[in-house]
Order: sequence, then C-alpha cells, then structure tokens
Amino acid sequence: MLSIVLGNSGGSNLTVSQVTMTGSGFSLSGPALPLILAVGQTASFSITFAPQSSGTVNGSLSLTWIPPLKNNGKRKGWSTATSIPVSGIGTIPSTASTTPGQLGANPSSLSFGSVQVGNIRTLSEAVTNTGGSGVTLSQATVVGTGFSISGLSLPLTLAAGQSVTFAATFAPQSAGSASASISISSNASNSTMTISLAGSGTAQGQLAITPMSVDFGSVTVGTSKTQVGTLSASVSSVSVSSATVTSAEFSLGGITFPLTIAAGQSVPFTLTFTPQMSGSASAISSFTSNASNSAAETLTGTGAAPPQHSVDLSWNGTSTVVGYNVYRGSQSGGPYTKINSALNASTTYTDSSVQAGQIYYYATTAVDASGAESSYSNQIQASVPSP
Repeated sequence: MLSIVLGNSGGSNLTVSQVTMTGSGFSLSGPALPLILAVGQTASFSITFAPQSSGTVNGSLSLTWIPPLKNNGKRKGWSTATSIPVSGIGTIPSTASTTPGQLGANPSSLSFGSVQVGNIRTLSEAVTNTGGSGVTLSQATVVGTGFSISGLSLPLTLAAGQSVTFAATFAPQSAGSASASISISSNASNSTMTISLAGSGTAQGQLAITPMSVDFGSVTVGTSKTQVGTLSASVSSVSVSSATVTSAEFSLGGITFPLTIAAGQSVPFTLTFTPQMSGSASAISSFTSNASNSAAETLTGTGAAPPQHSVDLSWNGTSTVVGYNVYRGSQSGGPYTKINSALNASTTYTDSSVQAGQIYYYATTAVDASGAESSYSNQIQASVPSP
C-alpha cells in the first residue's frame, strides 16, 4: 500500500471533483468526493496493489480539480486533470516444501503412583503438532487393564503448532503394579505415537465396628440412653461417606461425614436409644465406605412405660367438722386450686394427677356442718421424681 498526498498551495480553495484509478490489481481509497482543500490543507489517498498474475503491471491515478482563483479574481480554466503513473510486479508464491507434521507428547509418559483398588486417579496429557503442516489424528487406543482416556474426539486435525489436551485415568482392579500404553495413529511423519502409562494398585482397606452389637437394656419411654462405639481401619485407609440407622428410635452422633480413617486408626461415635413406646425395639446401623467389606452393627433395647406417680397427703383432724377440701398450687403461697371433687371426710388424700419432675404446694381447709369453710392450713411441698 502506498499513499498519495494532495496539497493546496494556492491563494484560495481548491476543489477535487474526480479521482480515477486504472491498472489490473490496483485499488484506491480516500476521502469522499468532491473534496474541497482550503489554502495550505492536504489530503491523502491510498493505493493498494493485489496482483492477479505474475509480471509487471502498469496503471495510473487521474485527478480532476477546479483550480483556485487568481489575484484578479479569474480562474485559469474551469477544470484541470493530472495523471500519476503507478506500477508493480506480481510474483508467484514460493512452492518450497514445508516441514512435515510431527506429533509430540507432553509429558512423554504418565506415572499415576499408588492408587487404592476401588479409587481412580486422573492425569492430563497434551499432544502437539511440532511440524510445519497439518496433522490428522485418526485413532487412539489404550492397551492395558485399568487404564482409559477421555476428552479426545477423533478424527481431529491439528494445525502446525496446535495442541489438544485429554485425560488419562487409572482405576486399578487389583493390588500390584500395572502398566499400559496409549497409541495415537495419524498422518504425521511419526504415524504412530506411543505414550507409556504406569501405576500401582494397593489393596482396599477394611472397616471394623466395635462393638458389633449393642443392647441398651430397659429405657423409660421419653428418656434416652447413649453408648459409645468405634470405627477402625486396617490394611489401607478407608473413606466413610455416610451412615444409616433403620429405626427412628435409635440415632448415630459424634461423627461427621465424609470421613477418612487412616490404616491403624480409630474414630469414636455415639449411639442413642430414645424409645417412643413400650416394648422391644431393634435396628441395624450400617456405614457406607470404599472398604472391601461391609460394616454394620445390631442395636436392641426395650422401651419401659414411665412410672405412675402420686402424692399421699395426711393431716390432723378436727372433731367439729364434717369434711375437708384439698388445694394444690404450682408455686409457694398460691394461688391454689381445689382438687377434690367431693368433700373429703377423712384426714388423708392421694393426688394421682401429678406429673414427673414437678414440684407442688398443698393446703387444706375444714368445713363444718353449716358449710362454713376455714382458712388454708399450713402449706406443705411435694417434689415428684423424674421420670
């Protein structure tokens, strides 16, 4: 691309009315026409050459303008044309051969280290076209047990310098060393590229529960009893993901999931029995993990009906009365509520409507033959055990 600069060195405005470009492969761009150039002002036009064939090409740039006024106020003609010759040479593109495509792997091999049976480990692998021309990957195969690849959709073309990244996974099926290879077929100069894979499977851990059965004995309905258990791992570490208990009367606590227990280590937990009704109850507490064995324990217990409480009252009698009323309050000094439905003729009374764990306050009154009722007697306090 070349630039042409027009300038007005006259004493008045100059108007460019037409610009024409000739010659194959030449094109012109610049300000819109007509273009008015003030005194001393300039404007640029750009000429681009895009040859369509080899060899020399000639052309011209023609400009038509209206000249500025002279000092006497007259023009030297009404229009003037100027032609500027241009030329260029078209060349044939080089046909020199480029470096053929070639595949390279980064890393050249993958080592997964030790992976426990039942677990997986994933590593990234990149394949790059290090040559100078495109390469098409047509097929990828994995030879070896426990290894696989993902994220490589074939066929796939890599331009020069382009890379593709995919995942390689090791999921050992047994303990011991393992090896494999990834073979990638393409039209590269190295038509089959091999990536070595290696890893070692370690034995699955085992999970133990202590004790394997728990008997809570007799527990009053509405109350709870707790016992402690232990989870232990052996051989290899164990990852525990969750736990379930098959009855709502039993619950598991003191442990948070997910949990990994190293080989030879133990973790305590609690089990609680809260009977909701009388009678025998049982459940299974089980743990979900990646151990080679299942882990569960048996839970049993008996719900016992809560005891029925009562308060026995007695007082000194008076010969001039026909009966007594018994009053009860929940706080010292009252207020009191009468709890006998009929006049009590004796000097004893049993209150069977009390609740476990509560404190009650009692007082009595005497009633004579005319129905007159005395004031409250001295207050006594009764504490009901819980449960």
